[in-house]
Amino acid sequence: MAFYAHDLAAIHDAGFGDFARDAAPGLLRRLRRAGIDDGLVVDLGCGSGIWARALTDAGYDVLGIDQSEDMLRIARRQAPRARFEQASVVDYAPPPCAAITALGEVLCYAGSLSVLGRADAELLLFDVATPARARLTAGRTFAEGDGWLMCNEVTAADGRLRRRITTFTRAGRGGWRRDDEEHRLRLFDPAEVLAELDRAGYEGRRIRSYGRELRPYPGLAYFEAVSRRARRGPGRRAGRA
Repeated sequence: MAFYAHDLAAIHDAGFGDFARDAAPGLLRRLRRAGIDDGLVVDLGCGSGIWARALTDAGYDVLGIDQSEDMLRIARRQAPRARFEQASVVDYAPPPCAAITALGEVLCYAGSLSVLGRADAELLLFDVATPARARLTAGRTFAEGDGWLMCNEVTAADGRLRRRITTFTRAGRGGWRRDDEEHRLRLFDPAEVLAELDRAGYEGRRIRSYGRELRPYPGLAYFEAVSRRARRGPGRRAGRA
């Protein structure tokens, strides 16, 4: 089954971009507090490029990675100064960089924390869905926007969350086009995440949120992790995607 195919990619950008948009100011503050004022930021699961655009506007070099080519088409328009590659986070090896971000349950979609062990960055900023998210968001929700409708049915079992997403997009004169996707996410206990960060060579901590601008999202856990390896050298400061 397709993953963020054409219609859902457009709907996600138009109707659900607030997470990345509201997270951006706080994320930029965290980068600067870590002494990262420039250099390369790798954005895993970059989606439609909202966060990538905020990064390039702030003077960073950006490499966005996403599995969905339809998402990347939007991202390339939205953040023309960033570079984007189509790849799965499951087996992707990020290049050396100043920071890596993964916003909006990206590692849960990947179903694995293995990318943390392949990271070569000073700072990691990411979030995961916890078992509480399944309990707090289970059920059926509906949303609509200009020319689209969406039904999202959430169920959970055995540490995994399933989203069955049905979209209707206006097509032609009075017609509607239906599309269906099923997304499966692995749910992570925060202690598991912190243990994996330690094994990967990072001093990790759970943070309350990315910043005050981001409204609460039930059952999400946010993390900030600093590498125990040597501080970045000139190559990382000037590195480009």
